[in-house]
Amino acid sequence: MKEKKKILVCPLDWGLGHATRCIPIIQELLARGCEVRIASSGSALVLLKEEFSSLISYQLTGYSPVYPISTSLIISMVLQMPKFVKAIKAEHKEINAIIRQEGIALVVSDNRFGCWSAIVPCVMITHQIRIRVPKWLSWIVNAENRRRIKKFSMCWIPDWEGKNSLSGELTARPPFPVAYLGPLSRFHKMDGVKKKYEVLAIISGPEPQRTIFETIVRRELMKTGRPALMVRGLPDLSDRKIEGPLEEVTHLHSVELNQAILESEIILSRPGYSTVMDLAKLGKRAIFVPTPGQTEQEYLGKELMKKKIAYNVTQARFDLAEALNASQHFAGFLPQDSNNLLQTALDKLEL
Repeated sequence: MKEKKKILVCPLDWGLGHATRCIPIIQELLARGCEVRIASSGSALVLLKEEFSSLISYQLTGYSPVYPISTSLIISMVLQMPKFVKAIKAEHKEINAIIRQEGIALVVSDNRFGCWSAIVPCVMITHQIRIRVPKWLSWIVNAENRRRIKKFSMCWIPDWEGKNSLSGELTARPPFPVAYLGPLSRFHKMDGVKKKYEVLAIISGPEPQRTIFETIVRRELMKTGRPALMVRGLPDLSDRKIEGPLEEVTHLHSVELNQAILESEIILSRPGYSTVMDLAKLGKRAIFVPTPGQTEQEYLGKELMKKKIAYNVTQARFDLAEALNASQHFAGFLPQDSNNLLQTALDKLEL
């Protein structure tokens, strides 16, 4: 009888997107008879423990990024680099300990740079081969990014290759061999779902910008008076309330959020890449408000607006009534066809 392989999945705790896009990977590994272990921190770990309550999980050292309210995000990230490097070194030791303790056969890391080992094969999942930073920082940042990715046995990109790419220049012309998985989403398209909300607002991201965005969105939703649902992006809390036309929940399980998205006319959110993949999978219309100074989100929002897919506006200029009016001129995402690229990548690992 074939021995079950133990796989360790380690998403970054930097918002919820890295964890949510690991869900279809974990599901596929379980379907193949693998024993999956989870290792992460913060809200990412909380979310995956909720989704897969029967799986063994481990707490890793968190990166704990803090987004500034008013100072430069780039300067803030540079100042936090010693903290990030310390976390990478700590999680590297923690991962090796788990590998030895559990007899892990493969590590799958979603953007956790310390989750590699010389003991077993390790996969890095990333959509940021080319990190967007000011030109004066670009060479050193991207050289360091490439150096750390090359520590892994292989690199997987959750996107299509070529002209249908959702990530654009973020993954263009990778300087080392990669495997494309196609967009990864935990959600499923269903026909015949009746509309319940005009707007679904999905709040996410590190503090303090998560709270700032939530406050702005709540004010705008109340002002328009349209039937709306706001998911606050707090998986470690459980609360629901209704005030006038606005329903608020702290968090929704994947099945519930899938349903809520399908029940909504338009989605208001950050243009994080995992959110982009989710909305592409479901073929939804969207209004994007990038996190101030978050260059990846600013790039994705602008590119999707150029392609007439989704309306994009800065947080400082965000007005929901204006955005809803402007969004009528954008087509939304076309539903993405299912693909077997993930299965192919796993087949090559003999899983």
